[in-house]
Amino acid sequence: MNHITNIQKFSIHDGDGIRTTVFFKGCPLKCVWCHNPETQRYEREVQFDAAGCQSCGSCVNICTGHALHLENGVPERDKDMCVYCEKCTVYCPKGLREIVGKDYTAAELVKELKKDLMFYEDSGGGVTLSGGEVMTMDKDYITDIVRRLHKEGIDVTIDTCGFAPYENFEAILPYVHTFLYDVKAIDPRLHEEYVGVDNALILDNLVKLARNGARIYIRIPMIRGVSATEENIRATIEFLHENGIAPAQVNLLPYHNTGSHKYAKVGMIYQGEELEAPDDEEMNAYVQMFKDAGFTNTRIGG
Repeated sequence: MNHITNIQKFSIHDGDGIRTTVFFKGCPLKCVWCHNPETQRYEREVQFDAAGCQSCGSCVNICTGHALHLENGVPERDKDMCVYCEKCTVYCPKGLREIVGKDYTAAELVKELKKDLMFYEDSGGGVTLSGGEVMTMDKDYITDIVRRLHKEGIDVTIDTCGFAPYENFEAILPYVHTFLYDVKAIDPRLHEEYVGVDNALILDNLVKLARNGARIYIRIPMIRGVSATEENIRATIEFLHENGIAPAQVNLLPYHNTGSHKYAKVGMIYQGEELEAPDDEEMNAYVQMFKDAGFTNTRIGG
């Protein structure tokens, strides 16, 4: 729990200004289009690019826990025996193995994030906590992090799918400047088909955040025939109006499959090969629908 897969510096698409984005490991959703499969499972993993392996056996010979053996010339790992000693990552001559998931105390993480303070100040940026799903990490741990960042005067943005207990959001609300809030599909059956869960909790939390004064950017991944339909956009607009939600920004994010190559490295199969992004004309039409409905700060990307 609370593992971190990456601390990405100079991010410009995860909130305002130049940001450092922290990716936490573990997510309760299983989006068909997920481009960070290494953040889905909550436990630490070994990422392995088997396609580049030359079957030299270096990793097998050095493995402290004897978790590796050659199977038809390819190193196979017994997860139960792996002690994450990281020797296989060091001794692989081609650098094909990587431990996914590192632990930081709140103090250690904030110390690392403060290194980019100059960039935050000059650009109006800050730190974005993302995932996986940051809001399903330990509540006290995340609250400690955002409180420390807030004390240092660092702007905090939370990138969330919204599928977490509302008490987790409530605990950090005083210290967070912006929530990047995913609304993947309004129809609950469609949401469950493509995301793996019903969206009732997600929408309920969105309403509560808005009523409690949170600054919110609505983010919609745009997949043709799923979220990128007039029906879904119209229903999303109606939901926002009916619940008095006035997001500071609406970001329509065209689907891309740039993370599909990562699935094999963590022993998963990419299920989104048939998905497509809307073309420019369609995207501009969806933007106009939001603007015509009064959401004037709607843009493609974000």
